[in-house]
Amino acid sequence: MQPAAALPAGFRQEISSEELANLPIRRYAGEVSVVCSPEELERALADIGGESVVGFDTETRPSFRRGESYRPCLAQVATARAVYLFQLQQQDFSGAIAGLLGARDIVKVGVSVAEDLRQLKTLFPAQEASVLDAGAVAKRHGLRQTGLRNLAAIFLGIRIPKGKRTSNWSAPRLSAAQVIYAATDAWACRELYLCYARMGLLDAQADLR
Repeated sequence: MQPAAALPAGFRQEISSEELANLPIRRYAGEVSVVCSPEELERALADIGGESVVGFDTETRPSFRRGESYRPCLAQVATARAVYLFQLQQQDFSGAIAGLLGARDIVKVGVSVAEDLRQLKTLFPAQEASVLDAGAVAKRHGLRQTGLRNLAAIFLGIRIPKGKRTSNWSAPRLSAAQVIYAATDAWACRELYLCYARMGLLDAQADLR
């Protein structure tokens, strides 16, 4: 493992809540596909399969009682062209998602991705390869704020709203606000990877699992 590359001189390593609140709000503005049909799935997998890096995230129905928990409801995959949303409790996407997670030639970028993987494995067996946690990369370079919204603020200069984080992700039909929220998280993960790559912060041996 090579030593972590130094961040550029003067590069901020943390951001206050006040500074974050003053950043411009940014939401994903490209194409979003809620995959519902075999044709849409085929199209999504063709696009994903042509990428070398995708953003990856999941959403789970929130729990408000002690001991209460739910399985993942949604998996989001961002390519250069679109973001694809897979409603895991509406259709069986286990083969498609497991295949993506195991693809060595496609880097899957998320934040706190180990927890996403742990929860997905309660739905179906999967063996991951070429998975990268954008928060872990930031931590390796000395940053302490490693959540997605802080990272997007520090590296991308944008503020991602939290609005729909605790909404009902198990609903058969997602609202427009839920769709954009979910797509934005996956898109931001991919954008962080691209930013890290431009800055020379990535080390495949250290960062890929």
